[in-house]
Amino acid sequence: MENAAEILVIIVSSVLALFLIVGIILAIYLIKLTAEIRKITKSAQNTVSHIDAAITGVTRLTSPLFVAELFSKYVKKWTSKSSKKGNK
Repeated sequence: MENAAEILVIIVSSVLALFLIVGIILAIYLIKLTAEIRKITKSAQNTVSHIDAAITGVTRLTSPLFVAELFSKYVKKWTSKSSKKGNK
């Protein structure tokens, strides 16, 4: 019976050593994965900030006041051209 117990202890310790090695390897990959995720999130945040700036610019261009100013400029140009044609 002592031989069986010794063999069982050797098998259990070998399996535990194997699980320990696999656990260490997985921990290393997990650390690398979290570093990659940090890089990706920084890149995504940078992209979002650039898109936000572009949307702000487009919003400013399409504001009602800006559109009204453009419309009034075109109306003034059109009326000044038609009044010049009528004077000739």
